[in-house]
Amino acid sequence: MKVRLVAIGERMPGWVEEGFAEYAKRLSGEIRLELVEVAAGKRTKSSDLVRIREAEGERMLAVLRPDDRVVALDVRGKSHTTESMAEELRRSLPEGHDIALLVGGPEGLADCALARARERWSLSALTLPHPLVRIVIAEQVYRCWSLLRGHPYHR
Repeated sequence: MKVRLVAIGERMPGWVEEGFAEYAKRLSGEIRLELVEVAAGKRTKSSDLVRIREAEGERMLAVLRPDDRVVALDVRGKSHTTESMAEELRRSLPEGHDIALLVGGPEGLADCALARARERWSLSALTLPHPLVRIVIAEQVYRCWSLLRGHPYHR
C-alpha cells in the first residue's frame, strides 16, 4: 500500500524536505510514503482567492487515481489518536487501495477536493503551518506502522 501526501506548494525549506524524507525512508515493505506536490496558485493583493483555491483543487484531483482512498486533512475533520489512525491504516491494507491524504494551500482545500474525499481527518484544532504538516503526517504514518508491526518506536 502506498500513502501519498498530496500537498499544495512546492520548494519547501530544506528542513521540511529532510524531515519528510527521514520518515519516508524508514518505511518499506507493505507500506510506502510518497509526497506529491501540487503547484500553488500565484497570489497578489488583488487575487481572487476563491478562484485560486478551486484551481488548486482541480490540480489535486488530476493527480488522484480512481481507486484512491481519499482523505482530506481538515480542521473540521475527525480527530484521531495514533492508535485509531493505525487502525485506519490496518483496515486499508486488505482493501488494496492507496491512501491519498490531501493538504490544501493557505485558504484550505477546494470544495471539489473536499467532495472527492471519502472522509476528513483533523490533525489538531490548532492551525498548523502547511510545511510542518508534511513532517507531522510522515512521522505519524511511520509511528502507526511501527505500532501495527510491534516495533518499539511507538511506546
